[in-house]
Amino acid sequence: METPSTPEPGQPLAPRPLTMQDARTLALAALGGALEFYDFIIFVFFTTAIGQLFFPPDTAEWLRQLQSFGLFAAGYLARPLGGIVMAHFGDRTGRKRMFSLSVFLMAVPTLLIGALPTYATAGYAAPLALLVLRMLQGAAVGGEVPGAWVFVSEHVPKDRVGFACGTLTSGLTLGILLGSLVATAINKLYTPAEVLAFAWRVPFLVGGVFGFLAVFLRRWLAETPVFEEMRQRRALVQEMPLKAALRGHGSAVAVSMLLTWVLTAAIVVVILMTPTLVQKLYNIPPAHALEANSLATLSLTFGCVAFGLGADRFGVSRALGLGCLALLVTTFLLYRGVAQAPEHLIALYMLTGACVGVVGVVPTVMVRAFPAAVRFSGLSFSYNVAYAIFGGLTPLVVTLMVKSTPLAPAYYVAGLCVVGLGVAFYLQKEQAASGGAVISRKVG
Repeated sequence: METPSTPEPGQPLAPRPLTMQDARTLALAALGGALEFYDFIIFVFFTTAIGQLFFPPDTAEWLRQLQSFGLFAAGYLARPLGGIVMAHFGDRTGRKRMFSLSVFLMAVPTLLIGALPTYATAGYAAPLALLVLRMLQGAAVGGEVPGAWVFVSEHVPKDRVGFACGTLTSGLTLGILLGSLVATAINKLYTPAEVLAFAWRVPFLVGGVFGFLAVFLRRWLAETPVFEEMRQRRALVQEMPLKAALRGHGSAVAVSMLLTWVLTAAIVVVILMTPTLVQKLYNIPPAHALEANSLATLSLTFGCVAFGLGADRFGVSRALGLGCLALLVTTFLLYRGVAQAPEHLIALYMLTGACVGVVGVVPTVMVRAFPAAVRFSGLSFSYNVAYAIFGGLTPLVVTLMVKSTPLAPAYYVAGLCVVGLGVAFYLQKEQAASGGAVISRKVG
């Protein structure tokens, strides 16, 4: 079991149990994260309708689809900038302020998207306005995810960081499931014509309203003890936090970016791409594929918590290594099993989804990799830049690989699981050499 490192400012010297205040903080943070991720991801479920409504009616179908997914991708491209800016102020002025701002910046554009005029009313101003709002959403989620991990990790006892980060990540994945369920309900309740006429707006309007509810709820959260301690001791970093993080903590940045690549492989390939892939590769009916995907995502929410608990109990390197190995095996079982026995899709997909829960260990590694003074900036830069690159390239690479073999998705995920195993081995060696210290050295 890993040796606990020296407590940071604001952390107790002796382990303490989770309190009701800790539980409330985790619950509010996870709820806000779920609602914000719902707001960000709901767009993808209505890209077909948006493509028909926000571009000229005589646009070629392939171009319409490309433009629609381009709007979706714009959100990912805006993540690094939004994340870096909010992280800068999070390290200088406080975690809570940016934590509340990120959900507000998501709620506003989501609500406005639901009220936007279409091309038929506003012409080319409609897609341009949608592009701007989509980029604001991306900037918001770029600050939300790393900010939430930092916020909860600095509130709980040091030996419960894995559980806190796993629970928060579980909330984010629950937002994906919520988006899928809402989209399914809209398409069942309304005809395609009604969806195009007005019903596509409902998920965005509802998401915006719930976003403002999350803003209200986060008012009850307190600043993290770690940041308050640094502020009282005037120990906040004096220079630009990102500059300090990049200059003094290169190994932490490298490890965080590699693990983000592993995370994108697990989420993008197994959760987001697999429903479409099994339809094309193995002739699985769309409704069955989506049902299996919903159940797999539900398994993922529990898997994140389980792996987070494992990180606290057995250490992050062991939890990460075992999780990557399990994901490698179950992904091959999923794709080989569905090819031979399609009736086992749900069981195999749920098992694989639970193993995708290893992504719940990733934030635990990252928050421990950076010292508190530059934690938000270092984590945000590493995560958002890596996600923008690999999250954008992964669908393209896997799609090209599928032309050679139907097992291409499993091979891609397996390759990144090997990367995760390598990182786990590195962490184990670093910890043994440093007596349990975090990856990076102190600032300055």
